[in-house]
Amino acid sequence: MLAASGVPADTPAVSHAAQKVASIIDDLSCDAPAASIGTSWQLLTDQVMGGISSGNMTREVVDGRLAVRMRGDVRLENNGGFIQLALDLSPGSGAADASGWSGIELDFYGNDAAYGMHLRTSDLARPWQSYRQSFRAQPRWQTARLPFDGFGPHRTDIPLDLRRLRRVGLAAIGRAFSADLAIAGLRFFR
Repeated sequence: MLAASGVPADTPAVSHAAQKVASIIDDLSCDAPAASIGTSWQLLTDQVMGGISSGNMTREVVDGRLAVRMRGDVRLENNGGFIQLALDLSPGSGAADASGWSGIELDFYGNDAAYGMHLRTSDLARPWQSYRQSFRAQPRWQTARLPFDGFGPHRTDIPLDLRRLRRVGLAAIGRAFSADLAIAGLRFFR
């Protein structure tokens, strides 16, 4: 039996062991900033390390669809250069076992700019380490499948272990620009 979070009902809420995950990560059926899996969306910026990029996160209707929306200005001063929507995949910062899936599918709307999906596992210790894949967000609703084998390591030589997946991030990063990215659904696919 699955709980509302998409994990087995008898699975402890806080666990350091990897949990098998259901296909839906977030369908925006919960009150903001909560996600369908029982964790909450967060907005992160380079200000945590001295940068001056700024942004905000809202839950709003974008071109007819309810979405989590990230807007802001990415600035490169002070060694900065990112804003990010982040979502832990398991309550309590535990790991989720996504090894039964082929990748992540997302519904998105943007401002004709390139964005990145960043994955973190419990194997990564430094905040700048991740596995990354980019996508272009046009100013219309689109659905894209990002296969796990398309994610490349960033500042790590540790292979991506899908049994230890901890966080998904959607990032505006690496160049100065005004970001505007809306997400209406996020799920694993086979």
